[in-house]
Amino acid sequence: MTGSDSKPKVGRSSPVRPRFLSRRIVLRGLGASIATGALVGSYGVASAGLGHKVTQYALTPPRWPKNFKLRIAVITDLHACEPWMGAARIADIVSETNALGADLVLLLGDYAAGRGLKKFTTEPMPDYVWASALAKLRAPLGVHAVLGNHDWWSDIAAVRARKGPPAAQRALLEAGIPVYENKSVRLVHGGQAFWLAGLGDQWAFYGRRSQAADGSFLRYSGVDDLDGTLAQVSGDAPVILMAHEPDIFPGVPARVSLTLSGHTHGGQIQVAGFAPVVPSRFGRRYRYGHIIENGRDLIVSSGLGCGGIPVRIGAPPEIVLVTLG
Repeated sequence: MTGSDSKPKVGRSSPVRPRFLSRRIVLRGLGASIATGALVGSYGVASAGLGHKVTQYALTPPRWPKNFKLRIAVITDLHACEPWMGAARIADIVSETNALGADLVLLLGDYAAGRGLKKFTTEPMPDYVWASALAKLRAPLGVHAVLGNHDWWSDIAAVRARKGPPAAQRALLEAGIPVYENKSVRLVHGGQAFWLAGLGDQWAFYGRRSQAADGSFLRYSGVDDLDGTLAQVSGDAPVILMAHEPDIFPGVPARVSLTLSGHTHGGQIQVAGFAPVVPSRFGRRYRYGHIIENGRDLIVSSGLGCGGIPVRIGAPPEIVLVTLG
């Protein structure tokens, strides 16, 4: 799937956005969903705590050699905790990911449960538990990780100091998994070189509401440095960018063949095909799926865990498998 349209295109997995939805209509729809009682509630909780799917994408984006085949498994947004994303479930996810036979595995952040979700957990999960489970991932080109906002927010000392490494990063490194904090590395597969770049988190620090240059309002600042990350790239080999939040995508240059993100949970809760809450300053623009803007490709995974509340409706948990070339 490639293209050069100036307007965003969302892949086949994404629902069509309804028109002219007022806040009253959205709230009425949410109320109707809640009113269905135990049936909907049971479905939502089950979606959060049981099972997942494997979503596959096959594409040859611009600047990617047509005869260069690379298979990438993506895991993101575990939000590890009991009972919703316990040690046994993470072990199952690791086993299934290994069985996909990908050339490399990318971890896109938010391994920690997050403050809101902790209210619904039976017990916290120490970082070393989920990190040890992820250490069993296997791929010929290795396992590579970036951090998400909850990995920062779960370490209050790091947030207050406004510098890392946060506890989640230390746990990954101790488990033998490299963490990319505005870093690019050159890899070779089948005689063909490519670059893997990892962006520091864009929402690492929370603070006062401020207006961004594009007119949107932000409550967070990050440790991301896109220019510095890509400055490490040399030659003409293609580039894959890992970025937890997809909000960076409008600034990603055409030099990058593919950007991979998580963070949005696919909206996590959808009512009549509409996700009322998407954690992005661009609203639903980068909610989910394969998105093409100006000839540049972005894939956003809905992830595996939950944020805030342990409920998923209309946004199933997923492992993503991307085949390039």
